[in-house]
Amino acid sequence: MTALPRQDLDHVLKHTAELWSELRGQQILITGGTGFFGKWLIETYLWAEQQLGLGGRISVLTRNPEAFQSAAPHLAQSPALRLLRGDIRQRFDLAGDFSHVIHGAASVRVDSTPAEKLETWHTIVQGTQNILEFSASAQVRKLLFISSGAVYGPQPATITRMSEEYLGGPDPSLAASAYGEGKRAAEILCALHAGAGKLEAKIARCFAFVGPHLPLDSHFAIGSFIRDAMARSPIRIAGDGTPLRSYLYAADLCVWLWHILVRGQSLRPYNVGSADALSIREVADEVADLFSPRPEILVAQSPKHGRAPSAYIPNVDRVQAELGLRQEISVREAIRRTIQWYTSNY
Repeated sequence: MTALPRQDLDHVLKHTAELWSELRGQQILITGGTGFFGKWLIETYLWAEQQLGLGGRISVLTRNPEAFQSAAPHLAQSPALRLLRGDIRQRFDLAGDFSHVIHGAASVRVDSTPAEKLETWHTIVQGTQNILEFSASAQVRKLLFISSGAVYGPQPATITRMSEEYLGGPDPSLAASAYGEGKRAAEILCALHAGAGKLEAKIARCFAFVGPHLPLDSHFAIGSFIRDAMARSPIRIAGDGTPLRSYLYAADLCVWLWHILVRGQSLRPYNVGSADALSIREVADEVADLFSPRPEILVAQSPKHGRAPSAYIPNVDRVQAELGLRQEISVREAIRRTIQWYTSNY
């Protein structure tokens, strides 16, 4: 794991400047710290600590502190970072006066077996129950739960952008709904625990993102396209290229998440993502345009006539109106920065 670009760290610091006074001298606990979101949140916190002298600390709950130290020595050496051994799937107790918790631990793999789907459900639901019980006992003031746009289920063809007011959901009779239904159940747990005490539970429903640390060998289409192009291979689209997606850069993502943690309303979900839709084919073109020679794009299937493309696009009016947040970095610039980081470091 190499350091994030100074440009991105300064971007987050600039757009969160008014938030850090609340976190000065405080202890933050984060789960899921080794994932894509977690790496960004930890490093942007440590950058704020270094630049502003917050006098606080961020603690990371991880099953393997040694692996984290080996993968991210530039972070592990910070005196403001503490690694705590533990498994979110089991009840735990930690020493420390934690004021804020960021709960992001969850599997984002594509599950192929019933056992893997059950493990995803268990990690999300039992993990959230455990962190909420700990937060109540530790008298944590604010908890940010990183949920997902998957809670809405398939986006209807009649809706161009999914709003927080939409009350649909995944099909609970399908095992493939384990991730989305797990996030829904976890949000209910947040409501039950926050309603019973003084804990403020903030909910961020996250969509699709791009940036350094995004896995290039997983199911994320944009990551696969960048991987293919970096390997000087054709960019391969497994489907017909028509599904609609949108991508928020990870630096903007961090700005939004820090704002929701500090200023978001408890139990009022906020969509997090870009409202600018692109087809998967257009995403591939955006990636290809940043390479020379330009890689070939191979589309496995032909579009079916008369069928509306699937979509996964958030409506972000709420977060813009209530928290004053907006997408600052365009998708083309986001892709360019991601490619630059990967080509410079690997």
